[in-house]
Amino acid sequence: MISSLIEQVIELSLAVQQIPAPTFSEARRAAFVHQGFYSQGLLDVSMDDTGNVYGRLKGEGLGLPLVISAHLDTVFPIDEDLSITREGDRISGPGIGDNSLGVAGLFGLLWALRHKKASLQRDIWLVANVGEEGLGDLCGMRAVVDRFGDEAYAYIILEGMALGQVYHRGLGVKRYRLLVETQGGHSWVDYGQPSAVHELGKLITQLAQLVLPEKPRTTLNAGVISGGTTVNTIAAQAYLELDLRSESLEALAQLDKQVEARVQAANQPGVRITGTVIGERPVGELASDHTLVRAAVASLESQGLTARLNIGSTDANIPLSRGLPAVCIGLTNGGGAHTSGEFIQIQPLSQGLKQLVALVESLCE
Repeated sequence: MISSLIEQVIELSLAVQQIPAPTFSEARRAAFVHQGFYSQGLLDVSMDDTGNVYGRLKGEGLGLPLVISAHLDTVFPIDEDLSITREGDRISGPGIGDNSLGVAGLFGLLWALRHKKASLQRDIWLVANVGEEGLGDLCGMRAVVDRFGDEAYAYIILEGMALGQVYHRGLGVKRYRLLVETQGGHSWVDYGQPSAVHELGKLITQLAQLVLPEKPRTTLNAGVISGGTTVNTIAAQAYLELDLRSESLEALAQLDKQVEARVQAANQPGVRITGTVIGERPVGELASDHTLVRAAVASLESQGLTARLNIGSTDANIPLSRGLPAVCIGLTNGGGAHTSGEFIQIQPLSQGLKQLVALVESLCE
Protein backbone atom coordinates (compact mmCIF):
# COMPACT_ATOMS: atom_id res chain seq x y z
CA MET A 1 0.00 0.00 0.00
CA ILE A 2 1.69 3.19 -1.16
CA SER A 3 2.28 5.82 1.51
CA SER A 4 0.44 8.53 -0.43
CA LEU A 5 -2.77 6.49 -0.28
CA ILE A 6 -2.39 6.00 3.47
CA GLU A 7 -1.92 9.73 3.96
CA GLN A 8 -4.96 10.37 1.78
CA VAL A 9 -7.07 8.10 3.99
CA ILE A 10 -5.75 9.78 7.12
CA GLU A 11 -6.53 13.24 5.79
CA LEU A 12 -10.05 12.15 4.91
CA SER A 13 -10.45 10.67 8.39
CA LEU A 14 -9.55 14.04 9.88
CA ALA A 15 -12.05 15.82 7.63
CA VAL A 16 -14.80 13.38 8.65
CA GLN A 17 -13.89 13.67 12.33
CA GLN A 18 -14.26 17.45 12.22
CA ILE A 19 -17.95 17.15 11.31
CA PRO A 20 -20.01 16.58 14.50
CA ALA A 21 -22.21 13.50 14.17
CA PRO A 22 -23.98 12.49 17.38
CA THR A 23 -26.42 9.63 16.96
CA PHE A 24 -29.61 10.99 15.31
CA SER A 25 -27.66 14.07 14.10
CA GLU A 26 -25.50 12.58 11.35
CA ALA A 27 -26.98 14.63 8.49
CA ARG A 28 -23.97 16.91 7.88
CA ARG A 29 -21.53 14.02 7.87
CA ALA A 30 -23.86 12.00 5.65
CA ALA A 31 -24.04 14.88 3.17
CA PHE A 32 -20.22 15.03 3.12
CA VAL A 33 -20.01 11.32 2.31
CA HIS A 34 -22.80 11.59 -0.25
CA GLN A 35 -20.86 14.27 -2.10
CA GLY A 36 -17.72 12.16 -1.81
CA PHE A 37 -19.41 9.09 -3.31
CA TYR A 38 -20.77 11.22 -6.12
CA SER A 39 -17.43 12.89 -6.88
CA GLN A 40 -15.73 9.48 -6.96
CA GLY A 41 -18.06 8.37 -9.73
CA LEU A 42 -19.91 5.67 -7.83
CA LEU A 43 -23.20 4.57 -9.33
CA ASP A 44 -26.67 4.88 -7.80
CA VAL A 45 -25.50 7.29 -5.10
CA SER A 46 -28.44 7.94 -2.79
CA MET A 47 -29.70 8.38 0.76
CA ASP A 48 -32.55 6.44 2.30
CA ASP A 49 -35.20 7.69 4.71
CA THR A 50 -33.12 6.59 7.69
CA GLY A 51 -30.16 8.74 6.61
CA ASN A 52 -27.87 6.00 5.25
CA VAL A 53 -25.70 6.85 2.22
CA TYR A 54 -25.21 4.34 -0.61
CA GLY A 55 -22.92 4.10 -3.63
CA ARG A 56 -22.27 1.19 -6.01
CA LEU A 57 -18.96 0.16 -7.53
CA LYS A 58 -19.80 -1.87 -10.61
CA GLY A 59 -18.23 -5.29 -10.99
CA GLU A 60 -17.81 -7.43 -14.07
CA GLY A 61 -19.98 -10.39 -13.07
CA LEU A 62 -23.59 -11.09 -12.24
CA GLY A 63 -23.16 -12.51 -8.75
CA LEU A 64 -24.81 -11.14 -5.64
CA PRO A 65 -23.29 -7.84 -4.49
CA LEU A 66 -20.99 -7.40 -1.52
CA VAL A 67 -22.14 -4.81 1.05
CA ILE A 68 -19.44 -2.93 2.96
CA SER A 69 -20.61 -0.52 5.63
CA ALA A 70 -19.20 1.87 8.24
CA HIS A 71 -21.25 3.84 10.75
CA LEU A 72 -21.31 7.62 10.64
CA ASP A 73 -22.32 8.46 14.20
CA THR A 74 -20.27 9.08 17.32
CA VAL A 75 -21.00 9.03 21.04
CA PHE A 76 -20.01 12.69 21.47
CA PRO A 77 -22.43 15.64 21.78
CA ILE A 78 -22.82 18.23 19.06
CA ASP A 79 -20.71 20.79 20.95
CA GLU A 80 -17.81 18.44 21.76
CA ASP A 81 -14.33 19.90 21.31
CA LEU A 82 -13.07 17.96 18.29
CA SER A 83 -9.48 19.20 18.46
CA ILE A 84 -6.92 16.82 16.98
CA THR A 85 -3.34 16.22 18.08
CA ARG A 86 -0.82 14.38 15.94
CA GLU A 87 2.39 13.17 17.52
CA GLY A 88 4.62 10.65 15.83
CA ASP A 89 2.63 7.54 15.00
CA ARG A 90 -0.43 8.62 16.97
CA ILE A 91 -3.44 10.77 16.07
CA SER A 92 -5.76 11.65 18.94
CA GLY A 93 -9.23 13.17 18.95
CA PRO A 94 -12.82 12.29 19.83
CA GLY A 95 -14.24 9.82 17.32
CA ILE A 96 -11.12 9.55 15.17
CA GLY A 97 -11.09 5.78 15.40
CA ASP A 98 -14.77 5.17 16.14
CA ASN A 99 -15.63 5.70 13.45
CA SER A 100 -14.12 8.46 11.29
CA LEU A 101 -11.37 6.13 10.11
CA GLY A 102 -13.95 3.45 9.33
CA VAL A 103 -15.86 5.87 7.10
CA ALA A 104 -12.65 6.99 5.39
CA GLY A 105 -11.82 3.31 4.92
CA LEU A 106 -14.73 3.01 2.49
CA PHE A 107 -12.95 5.50 0.24
CA GLY A 108 -9.56 3.93 0.94
CA LEU A 109 -10.88 0.60 -0.31
CA LEU A 110 -12.26 2.25 -3.45
CA TRP A 111 -8.97 4.04 -4.17
CA ALA A 112 -6.90 0.90 -3.56
CA LEU A 113 -9.06 -1.26 -5.84
CA ARG A 114 -8.84 1.32 -8.59
CA HIS A 115 -5.09 1.71 -8.11
CA LYS A 116 -4.69 -2.07 -8.51
CA LYS A 117 -7.16 -2.13 -11.40
CA ALA A 118 -8.76 -5.03 -9.58
CA SER A 119 -11.11 -7.29 -11.50
CA LEU A 120 -14.29 -7.70 -9.46
CA GLN A 121 -16.80 -10.38 -10.38
CA ARG A 122 -19.58 -8.80 -8.31
CA ASP A 123 -20.81 -5.29 -7.52
CA ILE A 124 -19.74 -3.66 -4.28
CA TRP A 125 -22.13 -1.43 -2.37
CA LEU A 126 -20.38 1.07 -0.10
CA VAL A 127 -22.65 2.25 2.70
CA ALA A 128 -22.22 4.90 5.39
CA ASN A 129 -24.93 4.14 7.91
CA VAL A 130 -26.45 5.96 10.87
CA GLY A 131 -27.56 4.95 14.35
CA GLU A 132 -24.90 2.47 15.46
CA GLU A 133 -24.04 4.06 18.79
CA GLY A 134 -26.06 4.19 22.00
CA LEU A 135 -29.79 4.61 21.59
CA GLY A 136 -29.51 4.46 17.82
CA ASP A 137 -30.18 0.75 18.37
CA LEU A 138 -28.56 -0.14 15.01
CA CYS A 139 -31.44 1.53 13.16
CA GLY A 140 -29.25 2.34 10.16
CA MET A 141 -28.02 -1.21 9.71
CA ARG A 142 -31.55 -2.52 10.15
CA ALA A 143 -32.52 -0.40 7.14
CA VAL A 144 -29.48 -1.60 5.17
CA VAL A 145 -30.35 -5.25 5.78
CA ASP A 146 -34.02 -4.59 5.07
CA ARG A 147 -32.92 -3.25 1.69
CA PHE A 148 -30.52 -6.01 0.66
CA GLY A 149 -31.51 -8.99 2.81
CA ASP A 150 -30.29 -12.27 1.37
CA GLU A 151 -29.73 -10.55 -1.98
CA ALA A 152 -26.29 -9.59 -0.68
CA TYR A 153 -23.43 -12.09 -0.91
CA ALA A 154 -22.08 -10.95 2.47
CA TYR A 155 -21.90 -7.94 4.80
CA ILE A 156 -18.55 -6.50 5.91
CA ILE A 157 -18.64 -3.96 8.72
CA LEU A 158 -15.72 -1.55 9.10
CA GLU A 159 -14.49 -0.11 12.38
CA GLY A 160 -11.50 2.19 12.58
CA MET A 161 -9.78 0.28 15.37
CA ALA A 162 -9.53 -3.39 16.46
CA LEU A 163 -7.17 -4.48 13.69
CA GLY A 164 -6.76 -8.25 13.89
CA GLN A 165 -10.21 -8.90 15.32
CA VAL A 166 -12.82 -10.77 13.31
CA TYR A 167 -16.20 -10.27 14.98
CA HIS A 168 -18.35 -13.12 13.72
CA ARG A 169 -20.68 -13.34 16.73
CA GLY A 170 -23.15 -10.69 17.81
CA LEU A 171 -23.32 -9.88 21.52
CA GLY A 172 -26.88 -9.71 22.84
CA VAL A 173 -27.83 -6.37 24.40
CA LYS A 174 -31.01 -5.11 26.04
CA ARG A 175 -31.42 -1.60 27.41
CA TYR A 176 -34.04 -0.13 29.72
CA ARG A 177 -35.04 3.24 31.06
CA LEU A 178 -36.39 2.68 34.58
CA LEU A 179 -38.54 5.57 35.79
CA VAL A 180 -39.23 6.05 39.52
CA GLU A 181 -42.15 8.33 40.47
CA THR A 182 -43.26 9.53 43.90
CA GLN A 183 -45.33 12.39 45.27
CA GLY A 184 -42.23 14.32 46.28
CA GLY A 185 -42.36 17.31 48.57
CA HIS A 186 -40.31 19.66 50.75
CA SER A 187 -37.13 18.21 52.24
CA TRP A 188 -38.07 19.47 55.76
CA VAL A 189 -41.82 19.82 55.86
CA ASP A 190 -42.52 16.52 54.08
CA TYR A 191 -39.61 14.53 55.45
CA GLY A 192 -40.45 10.84 55.53
CA GLN A 193 -42.23 10.86 52.17
CA PRO A 194 -40.59 8.55 49.59
CA SER A 195 -37.92 10.16 47.43
CA ALA A 196 -37.59 8.94 43.85
CA VAL A 197 -33.83 9.44 44.07
CA HIS A 198 -33.54 7.40 47.28
CA GLU A 199 -35.71 4.62 45.86
CA LEU A 200 -33.68 4.54 42.68
CA GLY A 201 -30.51 4.27 44.73
CA LYS A 202 -31.93 1.27 46.58
CA LEU A 203 -32.88 -0.38 43.31
CA ILE A 204 -29.42 0.16 41.81
CA THR A 205 -27.87 -1.44 44.90
CA GLN A 206 -30.12 -4.48 44.52
CA LEU A 207 -29.33 -4.79 40.81
CA ALA A 208 -25.59 -4.49 41.47
CA GLN A 209 -25.82 -7.42 43.89
CA LEU A 210 -27.17 -9.82 41.27
CA VAL A 211 -24.81 -12.74 40.71
CA LEU A 212 -24.06 -12.97 37.00
CA PRO A 213 -22.52 -15.95 35.20
CA GLU A 214 -18.92 -15.73 34.06
CA LYS A 215 -19.66 -18.26 31.33
CA PRO A 216 -21.48 -17.30 29.22
CA ARG A 217 -20.14 -13.85 30.04
CA THR A 218 -23.01 -11.62 31.16
CA THR A 219 -22.92 -8.01 32.37
CA LEU A 220 -25.14 -5.33 33.89
CA ASN A 221 -24.35 -1.62 33.89
CA ALA A 222 -26.19 1.38 35.34
CA GLY A 223 -25.00 3.85 32.73
CA VAL A 224 -27.05 7.01 33.31
CA ILE A 225 -28.96 8.27 36.34
CA SER A 226 -30.87 11.51 36.68
CA GLY A 227 -33.60 13.01 38.82
CA GLY A 228 -34.76 15.57 41.33
CA THR A 229 -35.24 19.30 40.97
CA THR A 230 -33.47 21.12 43.82
CA VAL A 231 -31.32 20.21 46.80
CA ASN A 232 -34.16 20.94 49.23
CA THR A 233 -36.86 19.01 47.36
CA ILE A 234 -37.84 15.38 47.89
CA ALA A 235 -37.47 14.09 44.35
CA ALA A 236 -40.71 13.23 42.59
CA GLN A 237 -38.95 11.63 39.62
CA ALA A 238 -35.69 9.85 38.87
CA TYR A 239 -34.60 7.54 36.11
CA LEU A 240 -31.91 5.05 35.25
CA GLU A 241 -30.65 3.84 31.88
CA LEU A 242 -29.63 0.22 32.28
CA ASP A 243 -27.51 -1.88 29.93
CA LEU A 244 -27.70 -5.70 29.97
CA ARG A 245 -25.40 -7.88 27.86
CA SER A 246 -24.64 -11.54 27.38
CA GLU A 247 -22.98 -13.93 24.96
CA SER A 248 -26.04 -16.16 25.36
CA LEU A 249 -29.62 -15.34 24.45
CA GLU A 250 -30.80 -17.62 27.27
CA ALA A 251 -28.57 -15.96 29.87
CA LEU A 252 -29.71 -12.52 28.72
CA ALA A 253 -33.34 -13.58 29.06
CA GLN A 254 -32.65 -14.91 32.57
CA LEU A 255 -30.99 -11.66 33.61
CA ASP A 256 -33.93 -9.77 32.12
CA LYS A 257 -36.30 -11.75 34.36
CA GLN A 258 -34.18 -11.04 37.43
CA VAL A 259 -34.20 -7.31 36.72
CA GLU A 260 -37.95 -7.35 36.17
CA ALA A 261 -38.46 -9.14 39.49
CA ARG A 262 -36.36 -6.54 41.34
CA VAL A 263 -38.30 -3.72 39.69
CA GLN A 264 -41.66 -5.25 40.63
CA ALA A 265 -40.54 -5.81 44.20
CA ALA A 266 -39.42 -2.17 44.47
CA ASN A 267 -42.94 -0.93 43.71
CA GLN A 268 -44.77 -0.06 46.92
CA PRO A 269 -47.39 2.40 48.15
CA GLY A 270 -46.25 5.87 47.11
CA VAL A 271 -43.52 4.51 44.81
CA ARG A 272 -44.17 3.64 41.16
CA ILE A 273 -41.41 2.16 39.00
CA THR A 274 -41.90 1.45 35.31
CA GLY A 275 -39.50 0.10 32.73
CA THR A 276 -39.30 0.95 29.04
CA VAL A 277 -37.13 -0.90 26.55
CA ILE A 278 -34.92 1.68 24.80
CA GLY A 279 -32.63 -0.64 22.89
CA GLU A 280 -32.23 -4.24 21.85
CA ARG A 281 -29.37 -5.74 19.88
CA PRO A 282 -30.11 -9.30 18.82
CA VAL A 283 -27.78 -12.26 19.16
CA GLY A 284 -26.36 -13.91 16.05
CA GLU A 285 -23.42 -16.07 15.04
CA LEU A 286 -21.57 -17.16 11.94
CA ALA A 287 -19.72 -20.47 12.24
CA SER A 288 -15.97 -20.11 12.59
CA ASP A 289 -15.46 -22.37 9.56
CA HIS A 290 -17.80 -20.35 7.32
CA THR A 291 -16.28 -19.20 4.04
CA LEU A 292 -16.53 -15.54 5.04
CA VAL A 293 -14.82 -16.06 8.40
CA ARG A 294 -12.07 -18.14 6.81
CA ALA A 295 -11.56 -15.44 4.18
CA ALA A 296 -11.33 -12.73 6.86
CA VAL A 297 -8.75 -14.79 8.77
CA ALA A 298 -6.75 -15.48 5.60
CA SER A 299 -6.68 -11.79 4.68
CA LEU A 300 -5.15 -10.94 8.06
CA GLU A 301 -2.65 -13.75 7.86
CA SER A 302 -1.60 -12.56 4.41
CA GLN A 303 -0.36 -9.40 6.15
CA GLY A 304 1.51 -11.33 8.82
CA LEU A 305 -1.17 -10.61 11.41
CA THR A 306 -2.75 -13.03 13.85
CA ALA A 307 -6.53 -13.20 13.50
CA ARG A 308 -8.60 -13.30 16.68
CA LEU A 309 -12.17 -14.54 16.37
CA ASN A 310 -14.37 -12.52 18.70
CA ILE A 311 -17.84 -11.50 19.83
CA GLY A 312 -19.01 -7.91 19.94
CA SER A 313 -21.90 -5.49 19.79
CA THR A 314 -21.58 -4.03 16.28
CA ASP A 315 -23.65 -3.40 13.18
CA ALA A 316 -22.92 -7.01 12.25
CA ASN A 317 -25.47 -8.07 14.91
CA ILE A 318 -28.32 -7.31 12.52
CA PRO A 319 -27.38 -9.49 9.53
CA LEU A 320 -26.04 -12.20 11.86
CA SER A 321 -29.32 -12.29 13.78
CA ARG A 322 -31.14 -12.87 10.48
CA GLY A 323 -28.90 -15.76 9.49
CA LEU A 324 -26.95 -13.72 6.94
CA PRO A 325 -23.15 -13.89 6.55
CA ALA A 326 -21.42 -10.92 8.17
CA VAL A 327 -18.19 -9.99 9.91
CA CYS A 328 -16.87 -6.82 11.49
CA ILE A 329 -13.17 -6.01 11.05
CA GLY A 330 -10.83 -3.17 12.09
CA LEU A 331 -8.42 -1.03 10.10
CA THR A 332 -5.73 -0.12 12.62
CA ASN A 333 -4.84 -0.22 16.30
CA GLY A 334 -5.83 2.41 18.82
CA GLY A 335 -7.43 3.01 22.18
CA GLY A 336 -9.50 5.29 24.39
CA ALA A 337 -12.68 4.64 22.40
CA HIS A 338 -15.65 6.78 23.49
CA THR A 339 -13.37 9.18 25.42
CA SER A 340 -11.83 12.54 24.58
CA GLY A 341 -8.46 10.77 24.55
CA GLU A 342 -9.39 8.39 21.72
CA PHE A 343 -6.46 7.67 19.40
CA ILE A 344 -5.35 5.65 16.40
CA GLN A 345 -1.93 4.48 15.28
CA ILE A 346 -0.85 5.38 11.76
CA GLN A 347 1.70 2.66 11.01
CA PRO A 348 -0.64 -0.38 11.16
CA LEU A 349 -3.14 1.28 8.80
CA SER A 350 -1.21 0.04 5.77
CA GLN A 351 -1.70 -3.57 6.89
CA GLY A 352 -5.30 -2.82 7.79
CA LEU A 353 -6.18 -1.52 4.35
CA LYS A 354 -4.29 -4.33 2.66
CA GLN A 355 -6.23 -6.93 4.63
CA LEU A 356 -9.49 -5.24 3.64
CA VAL A 357 -8.50 -5.20 -0.03
CA ALA A 358 -7.40 -8.83 0.15
CA LEU A 359 -10.68 -9.84 1.77
CA VAL A 360 -12.79 -8.00 -0.80
CA GLU A 361 -10.82 -9.39 -3.75
CA SER A 362 -11.13 -12.93 -2.40
CA LEU A 363 -14.90 -12.54 -2.11
CA CYS A 364 -15.22 -11.01 -5.58
CA GLU A 365 -13.30 -13.63 -7.54
